[in-house]
Amino acid sequence: MDFKWLEDFLSLADTHSFSRSAELRGVTQSAFSRRIRALEDWLGAELLNRDSYPVTLTEEGKLFRETAEEAVRMIQTRRAEFRDRARGGGPEISLTALHSLTVTFLPGWLMRLQGAVGPIASRVKPENFDRCIAELTEGGYDFFLTYHHPRVRIPLEPDSFPHLVIGADSLAAVARPGWPDHWARDGMPLLQYSRGSFLGALARIAQAQDGAPRVYVAHTNEASMAEAMKSMAVEGHGVVWLPRSLIAGDIAAGRLEVVAPELPMQIRLYRNAARGRGLTSRVWAAAAGLAEGYAQTA
Repeated sequence: MDFKWLEDFLSLADTHSFSRSAELRGVTQSAFSRRIRALEDWLGAELLNRDSYPVTLTEEGKLFRETAEEAVRMIQTRRAEFRDRARGGGPEISLTALHSLTVTFLPGWLMRLQGAVGPIASRVKPENFDRCIAELTEGGYDFFLTYHHPRVRIPLEPDSFPHLVIGADSLAAVARPGWPDHWARDGMPLLQYSRGSFLGALARIAQAQDGAPRVYVAHTNEASMAEAMKSMAVEGHGVVWLPRSLIAGDIAAGRLEVVAPELPMQIRLYRNAARGRGLTSRVWAAAAGLAEGYAQTA
């Protein structure tokens, strides 16, 4: 099997168009079609419904897409590591994290970490919760940064994947100020995370608290991007549960207001204990020191 067949297939899964993918991959459409067919022949399965327009994936294609994405990601990651090593690149840690944490907590924490460890390069991959778990356990990443609440299980064995509590946040229900009075009477339109979303699970817990507003689902964001949900709330589409650190500026500026009791959350750093090289251990020790300082001031 040729590695570029996987990249061809993933392009087609994104565009649903042979002509567009052939253009993006820099080959003729006939050559591109032959490569996709060669991949199907090698697998022994039809990956595409060619009778539909746009082209769609078969059930086998949907399953194989996950495998292809993982294979391409891991090979590209390892290739980048080898190239950095060949260029004499400096020490590097790899970390996967929930999207919202990469734009709120992570930048400042990395600066404090470098203050304790010294200059280090970092490779950060923002992902949804399930993908972060897969990257930590199977994808070769050193660390995983996530929110935690005791009512949402994180499926990591403590011996293999120990954790530190390195910060705190809360999940706040916010809406644009001046929302109509009838919302309080009839229920507020809810901006909902997609099924299976980690923040969505936390939001359901928060919504069950005393003092939470009555809601009905008005919009579901299938990508479950907290930043996109915030934009919807600022425009007045309804109420949404978001990390306070993500919306603190909007609250201070009067673009959003909190409309319910908040749900406390920990910020946790998990480590893949199997990746015990010297730099990872030094970073973990420094993170533990920062966590101890945080606990003393909390």
